[in-house]
This record gives sequence, structure tokens and C-alpha cells, in this order.
Amino acid sequence: MHAHYPMHVVGDVTPADAVERMRQVRGRRSLGDKFRALVLGIASRLLSHRDWWSGYRVTVPFIREGAVGVVFSVLYRPFEEMDLGKSYGSPPESGYFVKLVQDLDDVQADVEAQDDAVIRVVTNRDELDRCIADGATALVHCVEGAFHLGDEEAEIEGNVKTLAERGVAYITVAHLFFRQVATNAPAIPFLPDWLYNRLFPQKPGEGLTARGEAVVRAMVRHRVTVDISHMRPDAVAETFRLLDELDPGATVPVISSHAGYRFGKQEYMHDDDTVRQIQRRDGVIGVIMAQHQLNDGVRNKDTKQLPESLEVIFRHIDAIARVTGDHRHVAIGSDFDGFIKPTMGGLEDMRAMKDLERELRARYQGDADLILSANALRVLRKAWSV
Repeated sequence: MHAHYPMHVVGDVTPADAVERMRQVRGRRSLGDKFRALVLGIASRLLSHRDWWSGYRVTVPFIREGAVGVVFSVLYRPFEEMDLGKSYGSPPESGYFVKLVQDLDDVQADVEAQDDAVIRVVTNRDELDRCIADGATALVHCVEGAFHLGDEEAEIEGNVKTLAERGVAYITVAHLFFRQVATNAPAIPFLPDWLYNRLFPQKPGEGLTARGEAVVRAMVRHRVTVDISHMRPDAVAETFRLLDELDPGATVPVISSHAGYRFGKQEYMHDDDTVRQIQRRDGVIGVIMAQHQLNDGVRNKDTKQLPESLEVIFRHIDAIARVTGDHRHVAIGSDFDGFIKPTMGGLEDMRAMKDLERELRARYQGDADLILSANALRVLRKAWSV
């Protein structure tokens, strides 16, 4: 779940673009604005690739070498979210969605230009099942950040409908910065929570805004799965309250595509109550492969080798299973190429997924299939059931 395949396809969202974007904000009057722009530039330039020469972590050769059968491919436009030409916390613009759809088209064309025996875009259950049966990798479109969807309720409704018709499986409602949709938890690796909250303040009680409610309502209506990753706890609570109003029978699943259990203090990670809410809706938590999040409250130093990383990953899987009573609600989240540098030691790119699979099978045996694929595919198939 949650890998940024489009990052190596879409030409104007690469990390190198940060330098040029920085030049565009030199004339700002506010020192705070300039400092925030500097932070954003660093995040874009340095927090994706392993080093200056390593390149992208999510490519077709790496996917195939890692024996990955299904990729939840995340569309995300970082410079629209940052939008350095606007003041911090401004509402979204309608033009973001036009660019997002073009990115979707570009990814589609990139995949279609390759051997369909190797990789295909799938947009419904039948295509998914055929792709898996044929041994090709299935690529499923997803979107990170509801800021892409526009400002007004009517355009949000229409844009979610368009994405649903194009086979988008889930939308991560919040993301790195508040754009008047839903409050977000700090998630930038080089900023501790307290410093992030000073630089990018969000008012208490903002939670899920009216714009955010419109997003969730449209997603439920058009059967696009709600992803609560990146939400601040108040937004998480308000999202579940709204879902209970819209779907009192709890038939609509909810996911957190790239997170984990909260052992430490990071609001980004999920406490027992949130884990149970996801369980109640038969959803799933994808374990992120980021040192910043997974190590919090577990270990003080970064992992260097796979055995050290496995100890941490197993802690998260076991904690989620302790709360839910089984392994039905945990999956592999990745977030490769999603500004999560450093990744867990020994898990640098998609090639390492075969090593992770081997170790999960050795430890969890009969439940390994649930963690590796069945849980995520259950939620996907349910969303695509009609």
C-alpha cells in the first residue's frame, strides 16, 4: 500500500524542482514565510532519494525484482500543496485538480507503454483479478491530499466522482500542511512535533472543516475509501463521527495506508482507540517504512540492517494485533518516494519487499498472507464491489 510510483513519471514534481521554487519566493516580505519556504524546499530536495545518485525507489524493475503483485500508486502534487505563492493555510484552488488528472493520464500512458504481462493499471475488481491471475503487477491509482479536489462543495463532489470513475481506490484526506480541509499531524522527518507546530500552526478545534466534510461525504457516496493517514487526532475523531452519521451500519471501511501503532508521542501514529475504530469498520493500517515514525517510542537510534528493522516492524504489527485480537487489520504501507528518508535499514526500495515477505512468512506463518496482501485487497475489493 501507498507507494509513489508517479514521482518518476510526472515531470514537474521531482525533488530537483525545489531549487527553482525557492527562487520564486525571495520577494516575500515576511521572514516567517521565507523560513517556511526554506523548510519546504529542504523537504522536497532531500527527503526522498537515499542519496544524490541513488534515484527513485519505486520503478517497474524494482517492483518486479521485489515480487510485488499489487501497488497502490499515489498521485500527489507537492508544489500545489505547498503553493509558495500563497500565504500559509490558504484554501485550495480549482486548478490543482486539472493538473492531478493530467498526472493520472501520464501515469496511465507510462504503464500502457510497457509490457502488459509485466504491469497494468487496474480500475475495477475484474481487471484486478485478471491481472493477479496472469502474474502481472497491478497498479491501482490513489490520491494523497484532498487539497487537490478544489474549494467549493459542488466541485469537490464532481471531482471525487471523476476520480471514482477512473478507478481511484482511496484518498488521503489530510497531508503535510493544513489547506483548510482537515488538520494534519506533523510528519516531516527533520522537524520534531513541537517545532512543526510552531512553524505551521493549526488552531485547536479546526479538525475536519466544512470542506473536509464535503470530501468525506463525496467519497462515501462514490465508494472511494477514506484514508485517515496524516490526520491530527481531532480530525480523525470528527471523521469517524461523520462516517457513523453517513453509514451507521459501519459497512464502509476506513484505512490508514501508511502509519503504525503509537508507542511514543507522535500524533501521526495511532493509539488504541483509533486502531479499534479502524477495526470496527473492517479497515486496515499499512505499516510505513519510515524511521522517523516507526522508531518513535521503540528505539533511539536508526536501524542500519534488516534484522534491526524487523524488530521494530514486528513490534507495530504485534501491537495492532493485540488491540484488534488478530492480524486482519494490518498491512504493508511502504510510502517509498514519499519524503520519508531515511527509510528503515535494509528496506531502501521496492526490491527489498521480497526480503520483508520472507521474514513475515517465517514469523507469522498462517497469517502472513493477510499481512502481505489479503487485508489490503479485501478493502479494495469491497470498495469496488458495485
